[in-house]
Amino acid sequence: MSGFAAEPAEAEAFLAAHPGIAYVETFFTSLNGVPRGKRLRRVELAKVYEGGAFVPGSIAAVDILGADCEESGLVWETGDADCIMSPVPGGIVPAPWLGADVAQVMCSLEELDGTRNPFDPRTVLARVLDRFAADGLAPMVACELEFYLVESRRGHVRLRRSPITGRAPYGGEAHGLSETEDAADFLRALWASADAQGLPLEGVSSEASPGQLELTLHHRADALRAADEAVAFKRAAKGVARTLRCEATFMAKPFADIAGSGMHIHMSMLDAAGTNIFASDDAEGTPLLRHAIGGMAATMADAMAVLAPNANSYRRYVARSYAPVAPIWGVNNRTVALRIPAGSAASRRVEHRVAGADANPYLALAVVLAGAHHGLTNAIDPGPPVTGDGYAAAAASGSRLPTDWVAAVDRFAASAVMRDYLGDRFVDLFATVKRTEQARFNAVVTSLDHDWYLQNA
Repeated sequence: MSGFAAEPAEAEAFLAAHPGIAYVETFFTSLNGVPRGKRLRRVELAKVYEGGAFVPGSIAAVDILGADCEESGLVWETGDADCIMSPVPGGIVPAPWLGADVAQVMCSLEELDGTRNPFDPRTVLARVLDRFAADGLAPMVACELEFYLVESRRGHVRLRRSPITGRAPYGGEAHGLSETEDAADFLRALWASADAQGLPLEGVSSEASPGQLELTLHHRADALRAADEAVAFKRAAKGVARTLRCEATFMAKPFADIAGSGMHIHMSMLDAAGTNIFASDDAEGTPLLRHAIGGMAATMADAMAVLAPNANSYRRYVARSYAPVAPIWGVNNRTVALRIPAGSAASRRVEHRVAGADANPYLALAVVLAGAHHGLTNAIDPGPPVTGDGYAAAAASGSRLPTDWVAAVDRFAASAVMRDYLGDRFVDLFATVKRTEQARFNAVVTSLDHDWYLQNA
């Protein structure tokens, strides 16, 4: 599902192979990682592949709830002019959770003249990947996503009860089989949907918190495709859960007393011959791997607004919760932000553990890879690896990541490195949208305000 500008013949072949398809959902992934688009009838699909689907240009700058951000300059100043959703090659697939007669088409945003929209997250990632390609390199990446199945009514969220026993998850049950057995109905339908879409979705494990699951997507030498697949996986997981009258939430911290959910990004690096330049018998990898780690560590604070994009995101960064709190690295150590996993010399890679599961996969990959390229280009030394308790090492060093949403967005907006790799226009738009969200979020008077201040203020 990588690349741009699918050919009309692709739609023709798909419809011929799937005569039962009557409806098609076309969507692109918004700045906040939310799929937005249109549901069309079968007879309309050919037009989309011939000339795209028109959508208002302001859609690139809506907040997480889909409301316009007037401060973006993409609403009144432009007359809310149209841009185009253009199908991604390989992006048309069945959507089984929506019914046997429904397909979906993943799209990119383009301008009317066919050029890439600079605010489309796919375009932002492609811009970073172009820097690697110019150096004869290709990042090989995979995404691991943690999430919870929950039962939700407005104002009340609880872990999904087992359809077998009727009980809610309790206790840690790390890698507990009873936890995955309780989710078997969901997992069976999810894997079936993934197979129907060609998503390389691997096995599942239960995490250290009750009811938390983690699934991994296969490593890809095409990082744009890997991001496409992460987006498609999240959409499928949410859709399948809805058919079972529950929700799959990738919210970073849905519950105060148990661990939040992360998106762990695994990365190795291939040269023009397809050789992993990080491969080494040394557990710390090659000097090039350490330079990539140095760049990711050096830019991590600048990138936090993307890796932790929402107010809730910052609740996840708690010491000894397996969420990193400082830009440090280590070997076979889950208490650090940048971990070199155990494994063979050929598989040597780094696991970036900072992003929340709520992060936009395209943008998370873009900032992680920007950091890696920055480190490789400038031969940045990450310093010695941390051994043992990374939280204690972080406390002793005084080194911490931003834990405040406002400060993180301000730092991102001021970052010369982020502007270099992502583009000035995108950085300015992202910061504007997030500042708008901050104002709207902080304007809401919540039940917590009443609990704390109604009687005591």
